[in-house]
Amino acid sequence: MTGRVEGKVAFITGAARGQGRSHAVTLAAEGADIIAVDICAPSGSDSYVFATPADLEETKRQVAALGRRVVTAHVDVRDKQGVQAAVDAGVAELGRLDIVLANAGISTLNRWDEVSEKVWQDTIDINLTGVWNTLVAGVPHLIAAGGGAMVATSSTLGIVGRPFFAPYAASKHGIVGLVKSLANELAKHNIRINTVHPTGVDTPMLQGLGGMPGLLEKEPDMAPLFLNALPIDLVEAQDISNAILYLVSDSGRYITGVQLPIDAGLTIR
Repeated sequence: MTGRVEGKVAFITGAARGQGRSHAVTLAAEGADIIAVDICAPSGSDSYVFATPADLEETKRQVAALGRRVVTAHVDVRDKQGVQAAVDAGVAELGRLDIVLANAGISTLNRWDEVSEKVWQDTIDINLTGVWNTLVAGVPHLIAAGGGAMVATSSTLGIVGRPFFAPYAASKHGIVGLVKSLANELAKHNIRINTVHPTGVDTPMLQGLGGMPGLLEKEPDMAPLFLNALPIDLVEAQDISNAILYLVSDSGRYITGVQLPIDAGLTIR
């Protein structure tokens, strides 16, 4: 029995650890070869420990252990030419491109009056412009392949507003508008594009973010806004990977332009 993405090639940003690594390993287990990129360095405005070159090597090892080909590169998604070069080099080696996952992103946690100009700009540049750079780099290769599927990682904060995340929420809402627009433009090329909207995911980024207890201690009335409807605090990266696999495989072959929450009910509250 073949995998659900057998013979496909997927380009994944932010692939060194967390959700990105999970997506790479999940698609590889279902038959895809992988182009995995990550900045593997601090972004400039992050308040947690970033992925390292060793983390990206571990992603590579796990994909290769599944018998799939894998190409890696250190790329900052803010660098449009760098992203394009990584995609082009990966396609040159692996032969095609079928799937694009714009997963890379950062998060910061600040009251509105503590958001610096740099934090605002870095968040928009990485989370929104970086997604744009990733998607447009992949489109010509998907057209050449006769079609394909793209998924951009948004957030529950791309659907609803929550305090202390203003730049992040703005960037994640922006992704939705971008993807809806591209879904219309690219449909004639048999290219589907959707967004996924996780609630809190148990990853190194979220574990290292910190600061929320102190903010909620000062403003306890905000605490209920962060509660999932289901009785869990966090979902797993694999839960997001499972949703993405559905969207990029034939199981989701007629799904485009949608916002898929994997949110334990957060956005219905």
